[in-house]
Amino acid sequence: MRESSNQFDFPPRIILCGAPDLFILTARNLETYKPENYMTNTLTGKTALVTGSSRGIGRAIARRLAAEGATVVVTARSAGPTSAIRGGESVVVEGSLAETVAMIEANGGSALAIPADLEDSDARGTLIERVVEATGGIDILVNNAGFADYSTVEKMSLETFDRTIEHYIRAPFVLAQAAIPHMRSRGAGWIVNIGSSTGLSPIRPFREYNKTSGDVIYAATKAALHRMTQGLAAELLDDNIAVNVVGPSTAISTPGADALLPTGYETEPVEYLVETVLAMCTVPADERTGLVAFSLHFPWHNELDVKTLDGQGSMPRREPPAWANPNISPSGM
Repeated sequence: MRESSNQFDFPPRIILCGAPDLFILTARNLETYKPENYMTNTLTGKTALVTGSSRGIGRAIARRLAAEGATVVVTARSAGPTSAIRGGESVVVEGSLAETVAMIEANGGSALAIPADLEDSDARGTLIERVVEATGGIDILVNNAGFADYSTVEKMSLETFDRTIEHYIRAPFVLAQAAIPHMRSRGAGWIVNIGSSTGLSPIRPFREYNKTSGDVIYAATKAALHRMTQGLAAELLDDNIAVNVVGPSTAISTPGADALLPTGYETEPVEYLVETVLAMCTVPADERTGLVAFSLHFPWHNELDVKTLDGQGSMPRREPPAWANPNISPSGM
């Protein structure tokens, strides 16, 4: 190991062989280092709402937006750990809104938790107003909350079908509809819907995954979400409100996804998706809207510097794998 030289007012770095170039504290700067001194503040003055942010992808997005200076409102069904459906059974999964807020604040960021069950029409319908009341406005909406209980069409219950539609179509629609007037009044806004490569046409000949995974209805809602995003982007272009989709190029390992993925399925680090989400929130609508972008393809194509979740280090360049869906557009168009 060696310590790198650093002409800027950053903590000295330790370069670890084979690891990303991360900022690491040393004894001589430990007393003066404060995380907030090293945030780039791209989103200072902005308020962001990230749904489904008690764990997983939502938590990661919330942390990254906060590291750029946004005040982040995190939401999930309850403030504490929640249950989720796995293989038709309800199980308690790790993670809470309180933990997400604590992580953000430990990095010098600003966050607050507003629990809301997006399957409850009243909670869903009032969430945006609660955010505005608590923070004074909303600039960024990230529709991340999800539900996935895969089943073949033949065996899927109507309850599971309806819940999937509720999460991936109705909830993003209701939240966007409520947020639009507030964004318009502020002169700009950014809506990011978390999509999926399953929403693209499947690879031919069909892979074994497509034959057996039971993702048909989930994939159909993601395809609808992609198209809804593009249509809404056109409607809101003149209001300077950008609307984009960001999805994983392959799959991201989370407690929920791990239960659905085949054994040995290769996953990708969450940081690449998160950086792509951030990229959708930093330029006006006339520069970037109506895209369906994917986590490894978009940063690779645009040569983005993908940061760690705390914004203090960089991830290595990562080329999309050859086995990713060939229908993905690297530019997001």
